[in-house]
Amino acid sequence: MASVTFENIVKTFGDVTVISDLNLEVADKEFMVFVGPSGCGKSTTLRMLAGLEEISDGRIMIGDRVVNNVAPKDRDIAMVFQSYALYPHMTVFDNMAFGLRLRKTPKQIIEERVNEAAKSLGIEHLLDRRPRQLSGGQRQRVAVGRAIVREPAVFLMDEPLSNLDAKLRVEARSFISKLHQRLETTFIYVTHDQVEAMTMGTRICVLNAGRLQQVDSPFDLYHNPYNVFVGGFIGSPSMNFYDARLEEGENDALTIDTGVFKLDVPPSKAAPFRSHIGREVIFGVRPEDMHDMDYQPPGIIPAQIEANVEVIEQMGNEMIIYLEEGGKNFIARTDPRTKARIGGRLTLALNLDNMHIFDRDTEISLAYESKHEASKA
Repeated sequence: MASVTFENIVKTFGDVTVISDLNLEVADKEFMVFVGPSGCGKSTTLRMLAGLEEISDGRIMIGDRVVNNVAPKDRDIAMVFQSYALYPHMTVFDNMAFGLRLRKTPKQIIEERVNEAAKSLGIEHLLDRRPRQLSGGQRQRVAVGRAIVREPAVFLMDEPLSNLDAKLRVEARSFISKLHQRLETTFIYVTHDQVEAMTMGTRICVLNAGRLQQVDSPFDLYHNPYNVFVGGFIGSPSMNFYDARLEEGENDALTIDTGVFKLDVPPSKAAPFRSHIGREVIFGVRPEDMHDMDYQPPGIIPAQIEANVEVIEQMGNEMIIYLEEGGKNFIARTDPRTKARIGGRLTLALNLDNMHIFDRDTEISLAYESKHEASKA
């Protein structure tokens, strides 16, 4: 078992910097997920940890050992790739045993570990088959089993579910989460799928353009995004953003003017924003916090607006509605009983209890900034 530490990590390819000054500590037995858009550097970071890519600057530690110049086979890690990388001419047993044989592990121990791992993965009846005789989900389990038998200090997984269909992906997510709980080993998992990240990770590391944006629990990433990028990346459909201005209203009230509609900030939420009165900001509200006025949930702080309905997606358990008002397009996730119709008008209740306001220049959340400044005081 081991922690993993990235200290001032830089990775360049020629004149292109793909990882810029990454500092991150992954605790022992933690399930850390790296998430971000394609090209953000998440897989490169994982490959540097595995020793498959050289580090341009900084150092990586596994436990108390600096591994910058340690060969991949000596880092005590096991990696599961997107492609599974199974040997087609070998049986499932031989694929799972291959790494142990390279290490000259005694035959009896190999058989014990492979059979135990296969049983735990539900593939003990497949040990005599070859990869071409397996489904995608079965191949994925074999690849995981090959990693398990090595009993590494750290498991690395690089988008291992990308080749599975939607139903299998849901099953595999649950399977890997249970596996982490059972093995009690450090897992570092790379994905571009934020649903995988939110449902599997103890903590999530959000990357963009090679820079660390935020490291937090799934709950805090969703409810307290550090900046516009994190707010827009986490959540589906994405958060709605409006260019706005904070203004002082009557009786010391605080108002958000988007140019399309004006909203009064609830007094209980106003404190972090008062220093920005008169300044340009970015106002954010998630689609799930925009409700049909007739079906708004109890206990919210509602603000009423109206908009034109352009597209409706009936999802069964909810309605995704694409709206337009004043030249601004946005999305609402509403109760499926809504009577919204394409071409009609819809009255919405925005839940201002969950609103977000970001600085226009830095794109950093004003509430996040205020909260962390207060914690330092």
